[in-house]
Amino acid sequence: MLALKLILVPLFLLLVSMSGKWWGPKAAGWLAGFPVVAGPILWLLALERGAEFAAQAALLSASAILASEAFNWAYAWTCRAAGWPAALGAGLAAWFVTALALARLPVGPGWAAASAIVAVVAAPRMLPRSSAVSPSGTLRRVDLILRMVAGAVLTLSVTGLSGLLGSSWSGLLAVFPLLAIVLSVASQRAYGPSFVIALLRGMVLGRFSFAAFCLSLAALLPGYGITLAFTASLALSMLVQWSVRVVSMTLSKARVPFESREA
Repeated sequence: MLALKLILVPLFLLLVSMSGKWWGPKAAGWLAGFPVVAGPILWLLALERGAEFAAQAALLSASAILASEAFNWAYAWTCRAAGWPAALGAGLAAWFVTALALARLPVGPGWAAASAIVAVVAAPRMLPRSSAVSPSGTLRRVDLILRMVAGAVLTLSVTGLSGLLGSSWSGLLAVFPLLAIVLSVASQRAYGPSFVIALLRGMVLGRFSFAAFCLSLAALLPGYGITLAFTASLALSMLVQWSVRVVSMTLSKARVPFESREA
C-alpha cells in the first residue's frame, strides 16, 4: 500500500500536468476530478478499520467537496492580485474553516448530498472568469518532478493523519485539496493567474463524479463488502464523469453559434 501512495498520485499529477499543456486548463481540471487521492485513502481505511468506518468517512468526503470549492474560490480570487504564497494561505484558511463547520454537521447521506450539491451549483457562479488557453511554453522536467514529489509527500502526510482523528476528519482529510494545491501553485508560477482560474473552474466538472463515487461507496460498503462497493462506485464515477463531459461539450458547441448570431 505504501507503493500505491508513492506511485499512483504522482503519476496522476504527471498526467494532469501534461494534459494542461496538451488540451488546456479546463481539461486538466476535469481530469483532476477523479477520486485518485480520496479513493485510495478510503480503501485503506476500509481495509484497516472496517467497512462501517469507511462508509462514514465517505459521507464526509462527499460533504468535503464544499471545503475543496472554498479553497478554490479563495485561491482564485487572491491569485489575481497576489503571488502564490498569499493565495495558498487564503485557500488553506478557507478550507480549514469550512472543514471545521462540516465536521460539526450530522453525519448522514442527506447532509452529504446537500453539501455537495451546494458546492457544484455555487462554484461556477462564485469563481472569477478566465479565457486562458493552452500555454505556449514547455514544462521543465524539474517542475514535473517537483510536482510529483509534492504529491507523494502530501499524500503520505494526509493518510498518516487520517486514521488518528476518527471517521469524520478521516473523510474530510481524504478530500484535502492535494491536487488543487500542487497544480494551482505550479501553474501560477509557470503560466500566471488566468491559467489557474481556468484550471479551478474546470475542476467543478469533476465534482459530480466525485460526489457519485463517495455517496455510492457510503451506501454500498456496509452491505456489499469492500471489493464490490469500490468496483461499483468507481464504475459509476467514470460513467458520471464521462456524461458530464459530453453534456458540457454539447452545451459549449450550442453556445458558440448563439453567441455568433448575437455578435
